[in-house]
Amino acid sequence: MLYCNQRDVPCGLKVFSLLMEKSFLLSGFLLITSVCFCQDSVTLPPYQRFPTVPPFKLLKVDSNSYFTKNDLKKNKPVLIILFNPDCDHCKHETEEIVKNIDQLKDVQIIMSTNMAFDLMKSFYEKYDLEKFDNIIVGRDFQYILPSFYQIKFMPYLAMYDKKGNLLTTFQGSMKIEDLLSVFK
Repeated sequence: MLYCNQRDVPCGLKVFSLLMEKSFLLSGFLLITSVCFCQDSVTLPPYQRFPTVPPFKLLKVDSNSYFTKNDLKKNKPVLIILFNPDCDHCKHETEEIVKNIDQLKDVQIIMSTNMAFDLMKSFYEKYDLEKFDNIIVGRDFQYILPSFYQIKFMPYLAMYDKKGNLLTTFQGSMKIEDLLSVFK
């Protein structure tokens, strides 16, 4: 048998040991590199990783029917608004949308809240939203949308083109001129 050093270590074992050490270092390097490159997609909020209209199920104001993503009309842009019926900014945004509804007649407006059903219904009645065919108001009882968008402020607006692709999002009161320009 061949020996490589004075400690009587066989050469084959020494070579094997060196190969294992280099293999371990290479594996560690590849693991660290892959984690660094993949980190962006993990830290991005879901709406940025999946930039299309999310699946949702809203309990409508009639309290016995639901509105889902599948109920959206095809080839029409979509505006999803997350709101709180007690929020002054949400009230103001709704007033501006109602005043300019003629310019938004081709946009499907989905208004979602997680607040109590009676608050949602009062809001719906106060702004007379039932008279607008393109506005749906519902309660997100599964709390899907707030976590999907990772909202911090209300109202939260998510705007999608007619193919369901995300155009942009906005947190807080958005000027009506800016909102209208997104859909032109």
